[in-house]
Amino acid sequence: MFKDLIYTGIGAVVVLKEKVEAEVKKLEEEGKLKTSDAKSFLDSIEEKGKVEEELFKKKLKSALKEVIDELGLATKEDLEKFKKDS
Repeated sequence: MFKDLIYTGIGAVVVLKEKVEAEVKKLEEEGKLKTSDAKSFLDSIEEKGKVEEELFKKKLKSALKEVIDELGLATKEDLEKFKKDS
């Protein structure tokens, strides 16, 4: 279920990116947007997407760590410590 949620989010982002690119290309073809402006706009959107992706990853890791802690599950570090102590 969690994997499906992640894949759905990624799919939505890809579709949105494609639609934005198509609209920008359309504006460019109609002469309402310069090629350099279109490239700059798309580059800025891509950079913003990368920043948001990193933020999402950090929040996801934090949330997963919280769930692991709440459930009392052993972490990789816990298992390594257990192996050394045995």
